[in-house]
Amino acid sequence: MGLVGHLINGESRSDAARVQDIYNPSTGEVSRQVALASKSTVEEAVTAAEKAFPAWRNTPVLKRARVMFKFKELLEKNSDKICRMIGEEHGKISHDAKGELLRGIENVEYACGAPELLKGEHSRGVGPGIDSWSEFQPLGVVAGITPFNFPAMVPLWMYPMAIVCGNCFVLKPSERDPSSVLFIAELLEEAGLPKGVMNVVQGDKEAVDTLLTDKRVKAVSFVGSTPIAEYIYATANANGKRCQALGGAKNHAIVMPDADMDNAVNQLLGAAFGSSGERCMALSVAVAVGDEAADRLVSSMKEAMEPLKVGAYSESSNDFGPVITQAHKEKVVGFISSAEEQGAEVVVDGRNPQVEGYENGFFVGATLIDHVTSAMTSYQAEIFGPVLQVVRVDTMEEAMKLINDHEYGNGTCIFTRDGEAARFFSDHIEVGMVGINVPLPVPVAYHSFGGWKRSLFGDLHAYGPDAVRFYTKRKTITQRWPSAGVREGAQFAFPS
Repeated sequence: MGLVGHLINGESRSDAARVQDIYNPSTGEVSRQVALASKSTVEEAVTAAEKAFPAWRNTPVLKRARVMFKFKELLEKNSDKICRMIGEEHGKISHDAKGELLRGIENVEYACGAPELLKGEHSRGVGPGIDSWSEFQPLGVVAGITPFNFPAMVPLWMYPMAIVCGNCFVLKPSERDPSSVLFIAELLEEAGLPKGVMNVVQGDKEAVDTLLTDKRVKAVSFVGSTPIAEYIYATANANGKRCQALGGAKNHAIVMPDADMDNAVNQLLGAAFGSSGERCMALSVAVAVGDEAADRLVSSMKEAMEPLKVGAYSESSNDFGPVITQAHKEKVVGFISSAEEQGAEVVVDGRNPQVEGYENGFFVGATLIDHVTSAMTSYQAEIFGPVLQVVRVDTMEEAMKLINDHEYGNGTCIFTRDGEAARFFSDHIEVGMVGINVPLPVPVAYHSFGGWKRSLFGDLHAYGPDAVRFYTKRKTITQRWPSAGVREGAQFAFPS
């Protein structure tokens, strides 16, 4: 059985003292183990990054960008291998894994534009013989803590931009599916990145807390659940670090009476059940305006869900795969049961799917629940599984109030043909990412990703333009060279 270790200063390392099993979610079997880093191992990684920083920050930005160009090429060349590794440990079907990797590569492409993004600002003649300009300088050692659901994409939100801005990086990925993360980091070194600039430590809370309290780590980026995001943000701030912590979600789609129902149903299928619903942008609630729209939606969804196939990652004909662990499967099933117990109607029941040849896999089938209310446990929580709940309301205003009152504000969308309704919705909904007939409004790499309310702790969003600001600090320089033979006396008024 293989052991997945760390990458520190360009060398493979492993801690044998503490290990954890890695499961193949499709079979339910242990496939390998992962070493859990001790405090001293994490500190070694930070030390390696600290030592590499002076030379890397002084490397011309064009040369740093060339590493990213080569890295992109290697990611594309090794995409099949990366997607297979994701499938083996996450359970994601190959076509879904390829989509994830592609979105990650888009962030590498954006990082390739660093020479333009880091040009700074310059003003000549702000005063007599005085020029002023701003520079964006790297922070130093920065860290990322990433979740299991996107082992390739989410880390690529972070370290390409951090590194191309001149920082050195320590990544702590999810211990549930770490292999693809480690392999991708090795590709980055193959692309020409100097040793120590990028380091990977596997681990659990001990590794996380070490990164959060080590004074040499200047910034931390996190993606995960809201309770952990809140802890990360509070602890990082208490230790003087810049922090962005992206948390959970409960994403609603309003279905208006005038919606193109066939289009809405097709879009909801992928948005609710793709990646087994294990997405922070998954649409888990459809808010139907009026009973007629709700009846049409439920009837059409039920029919469209019949051919959906849940199964192993290796079968590309499957629509989605298992959830990540047996414990998470039981949690998702528990939410379905609680909705039923509290008065909702389970229209399509995925609690006991039969997947031939994979009877021990962590599978939950596509599930549709009608007549859900905001008082139900399943509505209030982030289920993070292939479950779509339908809430019925009478008006668009009532639907929007439902969304605005929820503690999360990550993503939302509206299905309508009415431009006025769409504009009113986008103007007044209290959510960070909004779609108009687009169910998964995940911004492209040259915009930034982030929610509102308890879906994001921190002021700057992930990747895109905000990433440049997050991984750099502004320095403003004002310069004057007095003319020969001209000297001013002392001035005691505030300069203007």
